[in-house]
Amino acid sequence: MITGIVVALPEELSTLTSKKLDKGCVEALADNILVIYSGAGAENARAASELLVAQGANQLISWGCAAALDKSFRPGDLVLANSCVDADNIEFDLNNESWLTHIKACLSKRLTVNIYTGKLAESKSIIASSHDKVKIAATTGAIALDMESIAVAKAAQTHHLPFLTIRAIADPLAMDLPAAVSHALNDQGDVVLGKLLTYLLLHPVELPGLVRLGLHFNAAKKTLKQVAKQLDALTMPLKAH
Repeated sequence: MITGIVVALPEELSTLTSKKLDKGCVEALADNILVIYSGAGAENARAASELLVAQGANQLISWGCAAALDKSFRPGDLVLANSCVDADNIEFDLNNESWLTHIKACLSKRLTVNIYTGKLAESKSIIASSHDKVKIAATTGAIALDMESIAVAKAAQTHHLPFLTIRAIADPLAMDLPAAVSHALNDQGDVVLGKLLTYLLLHPVELPGLVRLGLHFNAAKKTLKQVAKQLDALTMPLKAH
């Protein structure tokens, strides 16, 4: 069984490997584990998933950070989805109960953060305001959201492959993302440092929010690094779960 892991952002990728990968580049973490740096967004994630399948992956993981849609979730908490709702409000079950049971049993003994199972929502762009996150939670019943997982899940379903999310909370429900983040993004969903610094020079009031977001993101990365240490056990063939 070969596990393919889709990662959208360089900082998320750094929780799995110290290597710097180009977008669309597949790296073998082990004989049975492949990772690809997809870039942000659903289309990038879909293309990356197809490339992993073409290279032999027969189960897929969406790896990285997520936004909380539940007020009790804290930065660093882990979300393992058992169902999804896409941006068109179409819901589907992931049928991954055995894998979820196995992974929760492994991680509950080793993580100090909370592990949540529930519905994951798709966003087509960054959801910056707490108000919008609250609306999405009320509309969908989802517990968290990101931009890539549902695309990976759909690719897995197309190929009749098992799918799992490993997503750590980076921004809590009550947090409004600093406007500097959205302003500094390019078309690929990456932060352009020059744009970010220019915006901060013009809007220094944004700095505390960016520092706070950085601390939250570091908490999410810490959780992902802890999960990465258990990767061999988590990606074992489903027949052994």
